[in-house]
Amino acid sequence: MSPERWMGRCLTLARQAEGRTAPNPMVGCVIVNDAGETLAEGHHVAPGRDHAEVDALNKLPERRAPGATMIVNLEPCNHHGRTPPCTDAVLRSGVRRVIVGMVDPNPIVAGTGLDRLRAAGVEVILGVEEAACRALNAPYLLALAERRPWVTVKAAVSLDGRVADAFGRSQWITGEAARLEGHRLRNLHDAVMVGSGTLLADDPSLNTRLDGGRDALPVLVDTQLRVTPEARVMSAGRRPVVICAEDAPERVLPAEVVRVPRAEGGVDLRAGLTALTARGVHSVLVEGGAKLNRALFSAGLVDRLCLFVAPKVLAGGLGFVGGAPLPLEGAFGLRHVSARPVGDELLVVLERA
Repeated sequence: MSPERWMGRCLTLARQAEGRTAPNPMVGCVIVNDAGETLAEGHHVAPGRDHAEVDALNKLPERRAPGATMIVNLEPCNHHGRTPPCTDAVLRSGVRRVIVGMVDPNPIVAGTGLDRLRAAGVEVILGVEEAACRALNAPYLLALAERRPWVTVKAAVSLDGRVADAFGRSQWITGEAARLEGHRLRNLHDAVMVGSGTLLADDPSLNTRLDGGRDALPVLVDTQLRVTPEARVMSAGRRPVVICAEDAPERVLPAEVVRVPRAEGGVDLRAGLTALTARGVHSVLVEGGAKLNRALFSAGLVDRLCLFVAPKVLAGGLGFVGGAPLPLEGAFGLRHVSARPVGDELLVVLERA
């Protein structure tokens, strides 16, 4: 089995914890012998739990793998945090070669783990499937680089891009399979965000209705702080975060209120997102509505778009992005990533161009 295929296995293992590792990255680890036989596998499950390298080594007798090769998608850490340095465990194990997908750009790591392994005589091979490793941890890398979470906008639309008909009715444009997939998306994100229009019109609970699922952190963008303590989201699960303007009225709520500067037509969304990253949020699923979607696109803050496209034409109604029309040269550009059927609908995924 080639290093590339081993690295692919690491990425599969790492992805098992998607939506559960922030503020840590997703990491998987495979340990093999000289014959290419897998000795152990592991992955990082959640903050404070063993890192992938230690999780794999713990499955070996006496946590030893003399002469073996370790494959891991991210550089082993070399510092004390919630857990001891992974390099300690790797060196104690007797592993003679470590194949790494990419350097960890976190300033407290940033190559020091690899330097320590090399200094101890361990062969280090770096950069195997690096592009795939970066794609897996895009939210982690973005949080480090821009101090904001990865933003995914999700919308259910007709073939002509409408989220509601001319009478404002939107239930249901898509079918049960697409709605279930929407809950899977919530389960894979650290937070789920809506604007005040959606909040007041639909009174959503924003929880995840999946067996074994986990509720994402509810985030409400409410410039004037109009939400009331009676809103369903206030008692549906996790304590919400409400992002409002600095000068919004005072209100007692069972929520954390985050005040940020005003921006044109609302609040400074970048400041609000930065506040979420400071709270350990690395990925946000935005469920609209049209005004919030437009503000995020206009601010250059949309990283991924997930469109559930129903085989219907409404010939009018509300689009999933509101505001004034744009000229062709000013259109928000995206690149196609994938498309697949979900029940009777098509899930189209696009990312920032």
